[in-house]
Amino acid sequence: MIKKSVLACLFATAMLSMSAHAADKIRMGVVVKVGGNAWFNAMEAGIKSEAAKRGIDAWQVGPTSADPALQVRAIEDLIAQKVDVIGVVPNDARVLEPVLKRAHDAGIKVIVHESPDQKYADWDFEMVDATQHGINHMVALAQCMKEKGDYAVYVGSLTVPLHQKWADAAINYQKEHYPNMHLVGDKFGVGESLDDSIRTTNDLMSKDANLKGILAIGSQGPIGAGRAVLNRGKTDDICVFGPFSPGQGASLVKAGAIKGGFIWNPMVAGEVFVRIAEKLEKGEKITDGMTIEGMGKVKVDEATHTILGNETESLDKANLPKLVKMGL
Repeated sequence: MIKKSVLACLFATAMLSMSAHAADKIRMGVVVKVGGNAWFNAMEAGIKSEAAKRGIDAWQVGPTSADPALQVRAIEDLIAQKVDVIGVVPNDARVLEPVLKRAHDAGIKVIVHESPDQKYADWDFEMVDATQHGINHMVALAQCMKEKGDYAVYVGSLTVPLHQKWADAAINYQKEHYPNMHLVGDKFGVGESLDDSIRTTNDLMSKDANLKGILAIGSQGPIGAGRAVLNRGKTDDICVFGPFSPGQGASLVKAGAIKGGFIWNPMVAGEVFVRIAEKLEKGEKITDGMTIEGMGKVKVDEATHTILGNETESLDKANLPKLVKMGL
């Protein structure tokens, strides 16, 4: 009888210990722009693998469309679940402000990606400096266009701050360095929709015989533009540049419909979400000049709560096979 009592006591103690350990486990939900595309699938893989390594309970929430209202609902659900950390890749920074304030008021830490100056975020992390990223794309586009002709710029949405920064940096650099290039209209907010990117490119090709280039920002922008250019037989006439998922765009690059671009590895960005979350939960300071795995030596602006890395990959024919082999 005594032995059974002792065993029961030991079992109960072990169960309580396990329960306490589970309760101490960091819980994090990451809300991305849209679920199901190759870019955010890779990010999800990074979140899961890094969380498993660090003993963190982290998962990704991908809305069915790039609708800010769907992101608001997803964040509200995470607040109700009382997670420790919420990560977001915002579709509309301003629309998210009220719900992120509610998360903040509930004591939940908030990490955003691709959203500089986001209100109610503890930190925004960028894998590369926004201005330089825009300039890099413009230099490549100008070289392909031989520094003359009309070009268009797509962004994922007119309400995504980071896309605006990339695009504005590229446009400003063009105006200063390539006077014989001319921007067609204003920025087109179609880059997160394959159908809209195809339709916009077809419209531009039909209306502008001097169209020589498209700088397409947004996960589907270069793919849609590339497909439209390929279908019209304009691969030798129009240069398409922009960031895209290597696996999704490889055939278009091979066909010459997309000339190239620069990205960071979305799988690594997913890993960084988890690494920063762990630092925050452990009370570790994020300081200028420190090294964060996957970002390299970072620049930290404490006033704007921004962490800047400097890690990019070229999406040209030579480097693309390596990225595709990585599962991107």
